[in-house]
Amino acid sequence: MTLIGDALGGRVAASLLNALGLPELIAHSAKEYEDRAVEIAANPETIRALKAKLAQNRLSKPLFDTKLFTRQIEAAYIAMYKRQQAGLAPDTIIVPE
Repeated sequence: MTLIGDALGGRVAASLLNALGLPELIAHSAKEYEDRAVEIAANPETIRALKAKLAQNRLSKPLFDTKLFTRQIEAAYIAMYKRQQAGLAPDTIIVPE
């Protein structure tokens, strides 16, 4: 779980939870965070369901697809190099999946 806000840690954790398909673990207020944490802690079935969802999503979400990540970062490096060789200024690079 995380409490998203202005702190980098909360934003990074929220990004990871979204990438894992677990947005239900992102709270937007201290009250929501506390309520959700108590709800989860009091319900073993919810804990089991979250663990199962994490285990499944870990195998299917792009966050853990290192081969895809490698292909995409290599494509980004090549695009950056080509821009530099063409004398173009740095710019946003979109790498298709």
